[in-house]
Amino acid sequence: MGFALKKDERYTVERYLTWPEDGPRYELIDGVPYELNAPTYEHQKLVAALHVELAVYQRERQKPGGGGGEPPCDILESPIDVILSDISVVQPALIVVCDPAAIVVDGRVRGAPDLVVEVLSPSTAAKDRKHKRRLYEAAGVPQYLLIDPAYRCVELYSLDAGGRYPAPEVLDAGESLTLWVAPGFSLTLANLFGWPLVAEENRASYG
Repeated sequence: MGFALKKDERYTVERYLTWPEDGPRYELIDGVPYELNAPTYEHQKLVAALHVELAVYQRERQKPGGGGGEPPCDILESPIDVILSDISVVQPALIVVCDPAAIVVDGRVRGAPDLVVEVLSPSTAAKDRKHKRRLYEAAGVPQYLLIDPAYRCVELYSLDAGGRYPAPEVLDAGESLTLWVAPGFSLTLANLFGWPLVAEENRASYG
């Protein structure tokens, strides 16, 4: 049976943690519950592809002479609770945590991951770009990556010296993504979204 919520009531994370684990999944944003739909096939493909690329990067970096010798970061996919305040808990598509001892408490992330990734959909784009971007900025998430499957591009928000997110870096499928959590990592976005690119499909159609 689903877990019914009073839509006009605000909730705390403490209350959220008492909800049944086998019921619908929710996020809390400023105390407001948002039910999460099951991710789409395309969503899961993109998250899995990025996870694999980051995992391969880390494996190569851990080889002798491959990098700085620091412990590998943890790469985790949803569902996992990321608690950002007493009234906000989210479940990003993917997170990277490089110092779990600092923020992982009782199996949940309490604080800012080093990287947060969300995959946009028509039903979540406004929430991801506005409300969750504000939460991640306030929590001090160093980089926030939005993947847009419809337009085959990404938006990368990076904290500036003042702890704010300026306008995002927007990259299309022909460009390469670099991330602070992965020194030397570079992923051509065409490899994330898959060939052929939309532009090439169009050229082939009219060629």
